[in-house]
Amino acid sequence: MEAKKSLKTVAACALSVAMLFAGAACSTSDGSDDAASSDSGSKSSELTGYDVSSVQKDDDIAKLLPDYVTKDGKLTIGMDTSYAPAEFLAEDGKTPVGFDVDIAKALAQVFGLEADPETANFDSIIPSVGSKYDIGISSFTVTKERLEAVDFVSHFDAGSAWAVKKGNPNKIDTSDLCGKKVAVQTATMQETEANKIAKQCEADGKDKLEVISSKLQTDVTTNVVTGKADVFYADSPVAGYAIAQTDGQLEMLGKVEGVAPEGIVIKKGDSQMDEAVQKAVQKLIDDGTYLKILKYWGVEDGAIETSEINTPGAE
Repeated sequence: MEAKKSLKTVAACALSVAMLFAGAACSTSDGSDDAASSDSGSKSSELTGYDVSSVQKDDDIAKLLPDYVTKDGKLTIGMDTSYAPAEFLAEDGKTPVGFDVDIAKALAQVFGLEADPETANFDSIIPSVGSKYDIGISSFTVTKERLEAVDFVSHFDAGSAWAVKKGNPNKIDTSDLCGKKVAVQTATMQETEANKIAKQCEADGKDKLEVISSKLQTDVTTNVVTGKADVFYADSPVAGYAIAQTDGQLEMLGKVEGVAPEGIVIKKGDSQMDEAVQKAVQKLIDDGTYLKILKYWGVEDGAIETSEINTPGAE
């Protein structure tokens, strides 16, 4: 499932990179609680998620849930399953896996509900929370702009990172991107930032910065591997995963920037749901389940100690 250096055509390379995201992420954890072994980098398809079946229902937390959530016995979660290792599709091409997926399943266990993760385009999730979806979990950075539309319960910290071809053959300098091509996922904060940089290039009379926006992160990564774009900009766990899984074709450029909270999306003003989700996340943090999930996927550096409601993150 990994991209191979021996691929002889750009088309084959692009297909390989897209397909590798259907496998699971490798883990860097070495804990005994960790289901991932140290050689998981070569057996990533064996990783299908941390088993949260032992998480027990908490009646006090469950009773906080509004009726519209509990009436069908399911916790319906909207997520863009192209964003490994947070949320993506397993080898069967239809089963959502990733650390956000495992957290969602654990939350459902606390609520005594069946987890129902549903694939959606990233930019369609926020408008659909409270109607089509009970919650949204899809690596959403908490921003002031998003807080005007929905509520958030923080559950992870992530920054942004740049990735280029190994050796940076195009000599990309993130302090001067004018004249370059930047790949981003549609509706992400990275797209917003790239567009700001593009406008500044224009205002300064410099060469145009072309922002190549794709609905799927897999396409964003492929654009750099195939040379359609010079660099991509994404959440740091996503960039790290892409680098680890493309057989040395990509590398991170510079350091992780702008670490900020990511959150679970909840219908605006739904204080009952806010409290229920916050207490459930905190319970998983306190009992150790949360950290075990993150270690399984090798992203424990983004762990938080306290989950909060509507804490502003990035601008």
